[in-house]
Amino acid sequence: MRIARMAALTAMAALALSAAACGEEGTPTPSGAGNGSDAPSTDTCQTSGTTFTPASNVTITGSPTYDKIKSAGKVTVGVKFDQPFLGYKDAQGTRCGFDIEIAQYVASKLGVDPAKIEYKEIPSANRETAIKGGEVDYYVGTYSITDKRKNDISFAGPYYVAGQALLVRKDESAITGKDTLKGKKVCSATGSTPIQKVRDEGLTEPENIVEFKTYSECVSQLLDGKVDALTTDDAILKGYAAQAAGELKVVGEPFSTEKYGIGLPKDDKALRDYVNDQIEAAFTDGTWQKIYDGTLGKSGSAATPPTLERY
Repeated sequence: MRIARMAALTAMAALALSAAACGEEGTPTPSGAGNGSDAPSTDTCQTSGTTFTPASNVTITGSPTYDKIKSAGKVTVGVKFDQPFLGYKDAQGTRCGFDIEIAQYVASKLGVDPAKIEYKEIPSANRETAIKGGEVDYYVGTYSITDKRKNDISFAGPYYVAGQALLVRKDESAITGKDTLKGKKVCSATGSTPIQKVRDEGLTEPENIVEFKTYSECVSQLLDGKVDALTTDDAILKGYAAQAAGELKVVGEPFSTEKYGIGLPKDDKALRDYVNDQIEAAFTDGTWQKIYDGTLGKSGSAATPPTLERY
């Protein structure tokens, strides 16, 4: 089982590097399960089966981003690709997960066929730069709304609320929560709020903090025994745990509140208001619940729509 899993990791790493060589940003090593009976296949994509029909007669007055999208006839969306049940790309190149479907839903409400979305894989540390520089029109990828980030961009949402937690190997007994991390090697993604929290609160020693571009690289390190824990939002960790059933587990209670938003250009209030309206509509008409239940909900966590926060 272990050999099969590591072979899958190696194969997916090669796929990721090949994609990056073709111009996609980021060179992570996605994690994945082997084909054992106790875990989903690496290639498994979770979808809700929702059809996103492009809206007609869309008008967003005063939005330069929308004008750009309308002129191009397509939308460019920043995403993650190595987060099972959230933002994932399988070996065949199919994208799926909760965040991917939220991105597709928004595109359809902008009058764009989701088939015309151009996806760009942007690491956590580069998200604000990509939005500010016009590399993407919006970003959907476990993107926590923070006051610091609002200095550079704006957010619609939240469309989901998560909490920071810990992923460890199945046989780990010493780590039971954030207060048991002293002396342990803790891994997370560069530029993420979870690794900053570990650093700011001194949850482990500075020399024990390990950072990579993506969480999936931390998963590989965890499976190899090179780090003791991966910390990020529980929604992300539950996806990895479900995919690597029998080898990894989520421990402890969440120790933060992470409100996921759709990252947008800072000064485009017209677009932010419009996207907020569409998110709220998805909350009330059942679309959000259908998307969630068919994707992230399959990782074993039930949820209902959060409260939208306009600003």
